[in-house]
Amino acid sequence: MSLHRRPLRVLAASAVLALAACSPGGSVARVGPPPTPPAAVAGLCAALHKELPESVAGLARTRTEPESDLTAAWGGSAIVLRCGIPRPPEMLDEKQGGVDINGVTWLLEKLDNGDFRFTTGMRLAYTQVRVDKEHATDAGMLVGLSAAVDGTVPVGIASY
Repeated sequence: MSLHRRPLRVLAASAVLALAACSPGGSVARVGPPPTPPAAVAGLCAALHKELPESVAGLARTRTEPESDLTAAWGGSAIVLRCGIPRPPEMLDEKQGGVDINGVTWLLEKLDNGDFRFTTGMRLAYTQVRVDKEHATDAGMLVGLSAAVDGTVPVGIASY
């Protein structure tokens, strides 16, 4: 993965418009089975889970199903976080782009359906955030998540 620093302007095109969306009350995000990392990584993910913000990109935190310290969501399933995932093969592709936000390096991928996927690199637990195309334009979306990752998942190279 290319870890060069690049401004987040890629996502900033219509940040103001993205903040207008809200999550319907009582929504649940079905996130599928949670990852199954080693115990030490699961402990890092549990610490991260406690520090995650209550809102991201103007979207309220949503209960996940199944409930797990390894997953979180905002705005229904508009933004879904999974901690403790295996190392994505894309991490080995030197052509992949990345961004650095508040000391956390994220692999940036645009998916075929227009959604974006961000995955932390250089941390002892891989954390992945999938964002639907409607909310991926909010440049500040990863700021709060980066602060939580930086405060709970130490810098290093995950070995699982």
